Amino acid sequence: MPVITLPDGSKREFDKAITVMDVAQSIGSGLAKATLAGKVDGELVDASQLIERDVELQIVTSKDEEGLEVIRHSTAHLLAQAVKQLFPEAQVTIGPVIDNGFFYDFSYQRAFTPEDLKAIEKRMQKLVSENLEISRSVLTRDEAVQFFKGLGEDYKAEIIQSIPANEALSLYAQGDFTDLCRGPHVPSTGKLKAFKLMKIAGAYWRGNSDNEMLQRIYGTAWTDKKALKAHLHRLEEAEKRDHRKLAKSLDFFHMQEEAPGMVFWHEKGWLIYQQIEQYIREKLRNNGYGEVKTPQLVDRTLWEKSGHWDKFGEMIFTTHSEHRDYAIKPMNCPCHVQVYNQGLKSYRDLPLRMAEFGSCHRNEPSGTLHGLMRVRNFVQDDAHIFCTEAQIQSEVSTFIELLFEVYKDFGFEEVIVKLSTRPENRVGSDEVWDKAENALQIALDNKKLKWELQPGEGAFYGPKIEFSLKDCLDRVWQCGTIQVDFSMPERLEASYIAEDGSRQTPVMLHRAILGSLERFIGILIEQHAGTFPLWLSPVQLMVMNIASRHSEYAEEVCQQLKNLGYRVKIDLRNEKIGFKIREHSMQRVPYLLIIGDKELENQTIAVRSQKGEDLGGLSMTDLIAKLNQEIEDRK
Repeated sequence: MPVITLPDGSKREFDKAITVMDVAQSIGSGLAKATLAGKVDGELVDASQLIERDVELQIVTSKDEEGLEVIRHSTAHLLAQAVKQLFPEAQVTIGPVIDNGFFYDFSYQRAFTPEDLKAIEKRMQKLVSENLEISRSVLTRDEAVQFFKGLGEDYKAEIIQSIPANEALSLYAQGDFTDLCRGPHVPSTGKLKAFKLMKIAGAYWRGNSDNEMLQRIYGTAWTDKKALKAHLHRLEEAEKRDHRKLAKSLDFFHMQEEAPGMVFWHEKGWLIYQQIEQYIREKLRNNGYGEVKTPQLVDRTLWEKSGHWDKFGEMIFTTHSEHRDYAIKPMNCPCHVQVYNQGLKSYRDLPLRMAEFGSCHRNEPSGTLHGLMRVRNFVQDDAHIFCTEAQIQSEVSTFIELLFEVYKDFGFEEVIVKLSTRPENRVGSDEVWDKAENALQIALDNKKLKWELQPGEGAFYGPKIEFSLKDCLDRVWQCGTIQVDFSMPERLEASYIAEDGSRQTPVMLHRAILGSLERFIGILIEQHAGTFPLWLSPVQLMVMNIASRHSEYAEEVCQQLKNLGYRVKIDLRNEKIGFKIREHSMQRVPYLLIIGDKELENQTIAVRSQKGEDLGGLSMTDLIAKLNQEIEDRK
């Protein structure tokens, strides 16, 4: 007689084996109707799962995060079924859940078209209306191979043949369609109420460019139509905010085939870049960092010694000169150890905080390059702190405070914190990793921060804390990090003289706040839709005359503001003032300064904000006070 313990601690006793759905029905028909799956002793299972022993059970509905994953998993199968009904010769391959949706790869004799997508989605809706029961069965590997070969699904049979022979495999059937899957799935197709097919892309079979190119259909699925509509709205907003399009219209930067993954910064974009770099430089200076600059080309032996050569392999750009192999610097840390190693260090010198706006190159695959978000040449606001083991807590704590301060200045209030622990491929002993992971966890707990654990996601040389930003469209961007490294300083022979006179190896903290400056600027462009706050805007003020008789006073205003350090330009063209206002508003200039007869007579300036607000006529003194306050507040 199984006893079921529910999340609220209550217990239900049954006189025979029952399913998850039976338990839900015993609680209430409303819950049974909402049930998508269950969690038995923490394991996600089908609602039809038979329970024969005492367990802890959570009924999973669309309100649960796991429920949404099950919906998306099942919608991928719904897509495959619709494709097979409409295009019987198409072969199905794999169809996993991804962020915000799913995809399924197909082999088919011709390219799918947008019209095909509409037809497939319409067929999916029909299958939902039929409310087909979804059932699970189990076969041996060889039985499953024969089953799918009998269906002519050669790709699916190939997948199964790579699975060990002694594994039992689960198959899910809905109507005329059966697929190999670990599950779980929703009880019936009628549970899939909100989805949309998004696009078609190419994908090599098993990710190998030597294999056939398949067709990948992407879709999104949600718990209800309201959530789907909100997601589609976010996608529309993201399209409007695409930093590559905005960069072109606002003349920030461009990229071209002759330098893939490299940025050609234009004047306005470079002004933004410089403002961010100068801001970070000031923060570092005020927090006890010394700035250094290290070479771009370093002999490969240093990278072999540090462990990066084996770790990064083909991602390192190399060159050769005078019988020596050089690496184009993929990161800064080994070079910083070389700076540290110059001269004997004492415990009194620690902590030593060394910063660099280090230009790095990595040979990222061409297919992954994406504007500023994924490049081959990038600059990090990189720094390394050499300290004693006893100083780790205070240094990590101080860094976290600085990071949150910086993010707030850039308009990011929500920060997601994750602790990443030892990966399978790593250097250093377990004892060293225990110390490093414990140090970071204590630092997070002492700051009373909410954080998530990411097992196995640490760097090869040490665990790390990752800091991710959530933007105005609820997208998450991983930017900042701090990593505890007991291994690299030892590998590269860094040392200091301890208080007792012994020679000790320092701990090395790798840390960055923005991460890649290029990527962070891309995030900022999309966060602000190209409309930067006054302190960051490449052109802060645009002076415009209404008629030629106002030109001299307009030039005086412009020059006075330039002398005060503002980024200001002037437009004296013989165009209507309405035309000028529209043009410079489209260029996201924060303030438009208009000079006409009234302003000339009163020696004032008519001020119009980028939002279209008429701030009236201001004296130069009042205007400067307003600008200075806004820049100081970093709003």
